[in-house]
Amino acid sequence: MSIYRIQGGIPLHGEVTISGSKNAALGVLAAAMAIDGPSVIENVPRVSDIETLLRIFSKLGADVEWLSHDTVSIDPTKVTSPEALMPEVHELRGSYYLLGAFLGRFSRVRQALPGGCNFGSRPIDLHLKGFTALGAANQRMTDEQIEIEAERGLKGASIFLNVVSVGATINIMLAAVHAEGVTVIDNAAKEPHIVDVANFLNAMGAEVRGAGTDVIKINGKAVLPGRKTYAIIPDQIEAGTFMMMAPLTHGDIKVNNVIPTHMEPLTNKLIEMGCLVEVGDDSIRTVLRPDETYTATTFKTMPYPGFPTDLQPQTVAMLCGAEGSGRVIENVWDNRYQYIEHLQRMGANIMCSGRLAIIQGGVPLKPATVPCRDLRAGAAMVMAALATEGESVIEQIETIERGYENFVQKLQGLGARISEERSK
Repeated sequence: MSIYRIQGGIPLHGEVTISGSKNAALGVLAAAMAIDGPSVIENVPRVSDIETLLRIFSKLGADVEWLSHDTVSIDPTKVTSPEALMPEVHELRGSYYLLGAFLGRFSRVRQALPGGCNFGSRPIDLHLKGFTALGAANQRMTDEQIEIEAERGLKGASIFLNVVSVGATINIMLAAVHAEGVTVIDNAAKEPHIVDVANFLNAMGAEVRGAGTDVIKINGKAVLPGRKTYAIIPDQIEAGTFMMMAPLTHGDIKVNNVIPTHMEPLTNKLIEMGCLVEVGDDSIRTVLRPDETYTATTFKTMPYPGFPTDLQPQTVAMLCGAEGSGRVIENVWDNRYQYIEHLQRMGANIMCSGRLAIIQGGVPLKPATVPCRDLRAGAAMVMAALATEGESVIEQIETIERGYENFVQKLQGLGARISEERSK
């Protein structure tokens, strides 16, 4: 088993450069499989989820080449069969974007069911509802795979999502860019990576309007020529994770390569809690001096522009070091508190009831050996260990590396005493 070994209790200081958004990259790379020519994508994070997705593309017949550390070329023109049944599909949730991409290009798809972090029910019924409205009503699903076909091709339609869903919004967009006529997605998700996928598609010849609002309109095109270069947005979740490490460790951290407006839900809360926050054009500095404290408050996760659910576990860890009683209300996923018991093992005073977690701050944490329950929970375990005097061990670190690029090296650059031990 591979582990991180952390000597905590050291304030973190310095600057860290944020990688490209993992969530945006999953959508943009899948969109590259929906177009009819090659594309070059920059600022791609080299994390295991992305490597897995690109391995799927290669096995499907696409030409995939890394041109530099963070730039990849994808040419899907040699992909002739829309069937993705290889084992890697089960390894990540984002593989389901191939459903929309292949429906758009081929009007049919056969794919193994996706995997990813398990923290509650994550059905794809809204995706299927959208595909049905577009004309792909022939749908067959087993425990292992799903098959969808539009026997008469895809036709534009008006689609209302009764629940805001990032995955469904992106998947319907990917299918609709090739559908005949106009598609309208009402009550669409507004997250930054929705906008990024739309911008990529438009750069490749699509006509997508309204991304970032709750109504998206797509004018379908028979051919999307591609042959352009596009850069993925910075990762707001990675940025938020490092921003919260500053108050938790009483440090001074400047995150570079960020879009400050994407970080406003967190930035406003940190200021409310008493942290010094300095916002630049593409950077944010967060400071809490050793002799200062920060005050607990309430966080509610919501679809964008609300507070992101992917920062919820890190927020709980940060509230362990605050003064007073903090509250976190999870409004996106049903069961995302499965990691709480591991923070409690470190001495955290946390009570959970349904979607509510109450964190009594100011209780010194103690070192422990804890696993990574899921990607973001793993980051929360690292944060707690960094704030704890003594040596902690974080297990199952491969889970963290699904979404954080060069995590250990970036932490070491901030002064953290962290090392990794790899199992053979």
